[in-house]
Amino acid sequence: MAFVPVTRASVSDLVFGQLRDAIVSGTYRTDDNLPGERELAAAFQVNRHAVREALRRLQQLGLVRVSQGDATRVLDWRVHAGLDLALSLVQSGDVLPVATLVRDMMDMRACIGVDAARLCARRADEAVREQIRRAAEDFAALAPDLPAMGEANIALWRHILRGGGNTAYLLAFNSLVAGALAVGKVPPQRRAAELLDVTGHRRLAEAIAEGRADDAAEQARALLTAPLTAPTRKDSRA
Repeated sequence: MAFVPVTRASVSDLVFGQLRDAIVSGTYRTDDNLPGERELAAAFQVNRHAVREALRRLQQLGLVRVSQGDATRVLDWRVHAGLDLALSLVQSGDVLPVATLVRDMMDMRACIGVDAARLCARRADEAVREQIRRAAEDFAALAPDLPAMGEANIALWRHILRGGGNTAYLLAFNSLVAGALAVGKVPPQRRAAELLDVTGHRRLAEAIAEGRADDAAEQARALLTAPLTAPTRKDSRA
């Protein structure tokens, strides 16, 4: 692969980005060996420290295995990588070679949200239940301002995730909304069916506040599986 020489600013980031993209795009396949540090440094026209730092970050993402004194072996990202890889790609403006990634992340969001609502109805204390009620009303008051409602929606769900008491769900939620991943990446205009269902959000908050776990789960499912509207030219520029 012919690498592009990089500028002196953020050289490690640029080396990392090119190697990451070469791996997830299949230019380097699972079990391939990357070129050695010296060869990579020459190809990128950077020092070996920048290459070493880039390889360390690739290893943290689960894309390679670096062995001291041995070759750096490419791993199968479908087996070893986590949500951090998707976040890294979204932040850089790149995409995973999976055509259904946004759909898949929205599916994951729905699965987590449904169970989180159920757990919150069972576990939340009175203070959290009241916070959720207020957050639902704050959300409703913003209609029909979809961008503002999108932000308030994240705030409401953060209360629900915390009330559910599942740390793994909370961390996954953070990955889903950080860096414009999935929820944020989909423009609020495309989520109009979900966001403008003010009554549904109030019902969700009431079910949680009253401890009706099954009702909370079903209401969450209805909201989080609402159909997306077709993307517009304006959305594609967002």
